[in-house]
Amino acid sequence: MKASKALVESNVSRSHPFWDFWGPVLFTLALYLGIRHFVAEARFIPSGSMLPGLQIQDRLLVEKLTYSGRSPQRGEIVVFNSPHAFDPALKAAGSPSPLRCGLVSFPLVGLIPGLGHPACDAYIKRVVAIGGDRVVVNPRGEVSVNGKALDEPYVTKFCPLDDQGMSLCRTLNVTVPEGHVLALGDNRSNSWDGRYWPGGPFLPEDQIIGRAFWRFWPLNRVGSLGS
Repeated sequence: MKASKALVESNVSRSHPFWDFWGPVLFTLALYLGIRHFVAEARFIPSGSMLPGLQIQDRLLVEKLTYSGRSPQRGEIVVFNSPHAFDPALKAAGSPSPLRCGLVSFPLVGLIPGLGHPACDAYIKRVVAIGGDRVVVNPRGEVSVNGKALDEPYVTKFCPLDDQGMSLCRTLNVTVPEGHVLALGDNRSNSWDGRYWPGGPFLPEDQIIGRAFWRFWPLNRVGSLGS
């Protein structure tokens, strides 16, 4: 009986070499993917469209739980799928698969030549209007919602006006449909946002990846992004 018991214990304690190595790796990968897909992920700022508040190469945390229970609100900074993934005028017949875009988002993997695609990119902008809002964006890039000027202390880079009060920036006078938002860059003079998307200015809520809420790099500017 003792010999039989010892044999069982020996078999249990002796694991397969494959699982000795790959077990922890696969578990870590699954945990990483689960957290990244459902809870939060890190992103960096690739352009100056959110200046001056968000600088190029700032590192941010993007959480994904808030919008599972409610819609975005005005003033929130959102990360979303590229317009090339949902704009009917930009979305190509040969759009990449979700698997390919998922691989592109992995650290270093996205640097592999030929793997990237515009539809796999992520954008970051600020919500200025939500479903049902009547919104006007003037030539300077100033926003009025439902007849009231929107208070945007984080916007300092407006579009320059000429002698006739016009600018090179596009204007808007629209009503946001339900299930959508209007998202603009804080740098109104240099942001490819809803004002310029050829298929229409609205961002579908189901294309939003999450809410940017915390800057963790550089260290001298670590902190909450507020609303």
